[in-house]
Amino acid sequence: MAIGVLLAGCSGAPSEEESSTPAFPPVPQSSASSSTVVPEGFSAVIIEVTAPDGSTESFCVWLADSAAERQRGLMKANSLGGAAGMLFRFGTEQSSSFWMRDTVLPLSLGFFTGAGEFVSAIDMDPCAAGVSCPLYDAAGPYADGLEVPLGDLEALGVGPGSRLTVTERSCSPSG
Repeated sequence: MAIGVLLAGCSGAPSEEESSTPAFPPVPQSSASSSTVVPEGFSAVIIEVTAPDGSTESFCVWLADSAAERQRGLMKANSLGGAAGMLFRFGTEQSSSFWMRDTVLPLSLGFFTGAGEFVSAIDMDPCAAGVSCPLYDAAGPYADGLEVPLGDLEALGVGPGSRLTVTERSCSPSG
């Protein structure tokens, strides 16, 4: 979660455009239980990750692009509900820190410039309410942060030399 800007999400009914969106690779998810909590109140978009070798894959992610959505982020969620992660869009490059207050999933976070260039990545541990949570920073200015389950950045092709493109196409996470 980002200080002053955090994550979470769920989308409404699929649009006609969504019915023609490409199939997405399977996303590792924790085993569901009767107490599954997924992000709610978020829209979802298709992102494209271009690996250093030039290969590109598309993924459906929750979108946190308002201050309130970024502040809430993945708080209390124990499943991504079929999405590959949550994208925090800031609109301008900045250096604010992320934190994991009330976040129960261990997460990895990739930072990208406004031009989509990879900046850095970090792994983050859950942090319960009522305790002092550590802050997590990028190695430089960033405009987008992509949170995924711990260790999943590599599976999405995110790392040094990768690029992120955020499409205007909406999607419906399946999960």
